[in-house]
Amino acid sequence: MRYAYPCELHPEDPDGFFVTFPDVRGALTGGTDAEEALAMAEDALVAMLATHVKKGESLPTPSSPRPGQHLVPVPPLVAAKLALYTAMREQGVTAVQLARRLKISEAAVRRLVDPDYGSHLTPVMNALHAVGRGLVVEDAAPA
Repeated sequence: MRYAYPCELHPEDPDGFFVTFPDVRGALTGGTDAEEALAMAEDALVAMLATHVKKGESLPTPSSPRPGQHLVPVPPLVAAKLALYTAMREQGVTAVQLARRLKISEAAVRRLVDPDYGSHLTPVMNALHAVGRGLVVEDAAPA
């Protein structure tokens, strides 16, 4: 899955913008101008996706952006963690099972899927490979 979600900027009176994500309920933020609001949008998006992970819920599928919407990608490390979490859910692989495959502790696996934990990318990639997945990073022009 591509971990980039469309958001909408809503002007607020007297100035500023409010940001919502149609696909990710509860991911809300704002800023004094459009640039600041979009910069804050990434943090709000990651925080709400992390909440889904912590609750053991499925991640929302991002829709294609419509005219007037802005696409907000999550950082590559977070995308890798979300991909690992999703693969584990889809395959029914528990943290204990993955820990055995990787010869690491269950706590270490839980940190690998935690978007709030500052892991290095290599262990997350190793875990992705252990569940038959990989990660593709692409560059794109800002929306």
